[in-house]
Amino acid sequence: MNEKTYETPLGTIHYWVHMIAAETVTLVFLPGLTADHRLFDKQIQYFKNQYNILVWDAPAHGLSWPFGFDFDLMDKAKWLNGIFEQENITRPVIIGQSMGGYVGQAYAELYPERLKGFVSVDSAPLQRKYVTGIELWLLKRMEPVYLYYPWKALLKSGTKGVAESEYGRKLMYDIMMVYDGDKKRYSKVAGHGFKILANAMDMNLPYEIKCPALLICGEKDHAGSCIRYNKAWHRNTNIPLEWIKNAGHNSNTDEPEIVNRLIGELVRKVR
Repeated sequence: MNEKTYETPLGTIHYWVHMIAAETVTLVFLPGLTADHRLFDKQIQYFKNQYNILVWDAPAHGLSWPFGFDFDLMDKAKWLNGIFEQENITRPVIIGQSMGGYVGQAYAELYPERLKGFVSVDSAPLQRKYVTGIELWLLKRMEPVYLYYPWKALLKSGTKGVAESEYGRKLMYDIMMVYDGDKKRYSKVAGHGFKILANAMDMNLPYEIKCPALLICGEKDHAGSCIRYNKAWHRNTNIPLEWIKNAGHNSNTDEPEIVNRLIGELVRKVR
């Protein structure tokens, strides 16, 4: 994987890419809120000799820091498209975990003909109809909540609360320790992420997925109302939904072999 950068008015986005050929499908891995590119290590190891691969540290995350916070979800999708153009990526399949799945849906809204495939990993639908007014209200006010909680409590919930496996918990612990000693930054990153998510829902756009798609959700995913959202998403759209046993919110780290197989099956449907 070659580390590259993409310049924006608010900061520099760092991403990693491995290109086999321009006409080959590119698997685009988008980590969730507060996580970085390491979240998809097991997927990259598995797929790197089969397809083009791209993974990023989202704006303000990981090495994509420092970064201004004057951006929304659509900006992230536009910058992602700029990276595609910079790398001559023409057949992207977005695999988004949690917040990464929302970025994928924003991309589908802006560039419906460019997206060739979409996999939601423990994410949820972006349409307004799925959330309640109180849920939106809370999403817009999460930064002070994170600031209130002691760092040790956040560290525990951010590791044991999102993964069931020893590997998944250790990985998230290592990722969260990037913020050790700077809870203010962690709270800002998380709070801003939830706020722009709520604002994107408030836009009440279709966010329709017009390409081959798959929903993946851990049976022990207790992050928010992810299980409820995925049931409704599947019911309303008929997008296939796969439940992952013994997996939490980061099912790709808890059961990587199963998730890799499911991603591979979806990619083979891409034309």
